[in-house]
Amino acid sequence: MILLRLALRSLLNRRLTVALTIFATALSVGLFLGVEKVRTGARSSFADTVSGVDLIVGARSGPVQLLLYSVFRIGNATNNITWESYEDIAAMQGVDWIVPLSLGDSHRGFRVLGTTREYFTRYRYRGGQPLAFAAGGRFDDLFDAVIGADVAAALGYRLGDPLVVAHGLASFSLHDDAPFRVAGILEKTGTPVDRTVHVSLAAIEAIHIDWQSGARASGARLDPDAVRQLELRPQAITAALVGLDSRLGVFRLQRAINDYPEEPLLAVLPGVALQELWSVVGVAETALAGVSAMVVATALLGMAAMILAGLNERRREMAILRAVGARPRVVVGLLLLEAGLISAAGAALGLGTVYGGLAIAQPFLDSAWGLYIPIEAPGAGELGVLAAVVAAGTAAGLIPAWRAYRMSLADGMTVMQ
Repeated sequence: MILLRLALRSLLNRRLTVALTIFATALSVGLFLGVEKVRTGARSSFADTVSGVDLIVGARSGPVQLLLYSVFRIGNATNNITWESYEDIAAMQGVDWIVPLSLGDSHRGFRVLGTTREYFTRYRYRGGQPLAFAAGGRFDDLFDAVIGADVAAALGYRLGDPLVVAHGLASFSLHDDAPFRVAGILEKTGTPVDRTVHVSLAAIEAIHIDWQSGARASGARLDPDAVRQLELRPQAITAALVGLDSRLGVFRLQRAINDYPEEPLLAVLPGVALQELWSVVGVAETALAGVSAMVVATALLGMAAMILAGLNERRREMAILRAVGARPRVVVGLLLLEAGLISAAGAALGLGTVYGGLAIAQPFLDSAWGLYIPIEAPGAGELGVLAAVVAAGTAAGLIPAWRAYRMSLADGMTVMQ
């Protein structure tokens, strides 16, 4: 208790230097914990890009490639699925629901997705959260479109605005004879849905009626009113999202689809494919964590340097302690305790800074980037980091403590004269 009182008085006597050291330690700890929060939040958001879907079905390729074009709208399918195969899968035992996806067209740099109205009720993200509309609703008319939050923000679209789809990606061939109307704008999700223009599957068929071999037939012009009267049955789709009535049968159904005799198909579990994709794109998180750890180490070394640099001015203090009977281990213990108190104060302040900043920034991060970082009590990992910082900070005081131990009483008294 006496040693603690001595340590506190000594720190208060050097309050400015100690405060700066605590602040530097807090910043480094806050940076490390903040990076960890963002890293785990980004990983969780990535894993929750699609939720509640048991299988993703597409043409046979690779699991990551299928996930990239069906969920993340990156790349193109190697082939399509015939509508007959889609209907066969929908009729398989254990299938509760199935939502078709048709990709290939674009609008001013954003992918256009053809699907059904059921897509907006079946697609879930972030642990089962459904899609919600910021304005409008699902498409009712053949040429209605539902756009994601990023599309609306980037292009300034509002309900009722016209929208012309381009044929293919980065194409100058426009389906300008059949403009769409913005019927709904989705709320921000932080998923590829935000960057997608959604139209009905029938609309995809309609705008390609007068197209042959990737080009509009000579002299052909689409009559939207006449097309609305037609029975538009899709010929093929790009992929499909499948939900089962019981997840116990997911591997049986996956095997049945992969062995489908009519055409080569691939069914993947979204969670498995997401983990495989994260192992590729998540390499930077390790480097980021390493940089943060180096920042913490630098702060702790700075604390040790501060204590060591102050020893020359404190030789009188050390000499008085030795003169009144303090043993060398008491001097060593005093310096180690000071180092521990500084690192503990810095760790606590850093933790408070992270949670305070998170409480302020959480709504902005969620609305602007769709990055949801939950505010939870510090977990075992965070407490372990704080304990490691305190232990490392105390250990960093060993160098100045050892030097103080080596100081002789005569050396201290010489300074006093």
